[in-house]
Amino acid sequence: MRPILRSNSIRLSLIVLLLSMGLGWVVTREPQETKTQIPVEPGKQVEKSLVVKTKDSEQNIPYLLYLPAEYDSKPDQEWPVMLFLHGRGESDGPLSVVAKWGPPKLADRGDDLPYILVSPQCPKEGFWNDETRQAGLDKLLQEISAKYRIDKKKIILTGLSMGGFGSWKLAANYPKRFSCAVPICGIGEVEDAPKLVDLPIWAFHGTEDDVVPLDGSAKIVEAIKQAGGAEVRFTTLEHVGHNSWSAPYAMPELYQWMLSQSASE
Repeated sequence: MRPILRSNSIRLSLIVLLLSMGLGWVVTREPQETKTQIPVEPGKQVEKSLVVKTKDSEQNIPYLLYLPAEYDSKPDQEWPVMLFLHGRGESDGPLSVVAKWGPPKLADRGDDLPYILVSPQCPKEGFWNDETRQAGLDKLLQEISAKYRIDKKKIILTGLSMGGFGSWKLAANYPKRFSCAVPICGIGEVEDAPKLVDLPIWAFHGTEDDVVPLDGSAKIVEAIKQAGGAEVRFTTLEHVGHNSWSAPYAMPELYQWMLSQSASE
């Protein structure tokens, strides 16, 4: 009987060994999402979405995403990120309408952009500066930071009209996150000025804007200066109405300035 018992023990040990090897194989083969995985083709702007769940609500954030053409061929490089917030008019329609103006328009027409571009769409019933959208934008940036190789010292914020409102507010809510902000024809809250004294800001507004008053930009810029801010610039576009974004977004100087800024932390 003893030889049989030894044989059974050998068989049992072999089974345990094979099972442990098999379990190990399953663990090592389990898929894990890492920063090296590229879900979009570099150099092409694509449609994505993110579901953000909170204790009280759930929101779906559709967004356009562009990765630089050389993202894949330079696996050790970290890239600047630009968050673009559209105006009210681009809430109405498919996600593709977000590419009507500004940086996503450049990506859509095939320009080779040296930064990761994230362009979310705000629903018609919301506004970029309300608490729900602000929280969603925060989660979206966290998602981008976790999935892609970003330079965390070069996160650029810009937006036009309603997106200008949202840019002023998001910059005030997270002033240490951004390397700079470019709000165009938006209104910032004067009480937020002390939060923005250290953030490089370049604001634009048309002098003939009959939709968003010029004072909306002028008052917050002056408040930042009065609070001790020395990093704020304000450009008024003479004889220009509400569309005060086409000219700035066509300026190479603006992109050079944005990319030259770095967050202090």
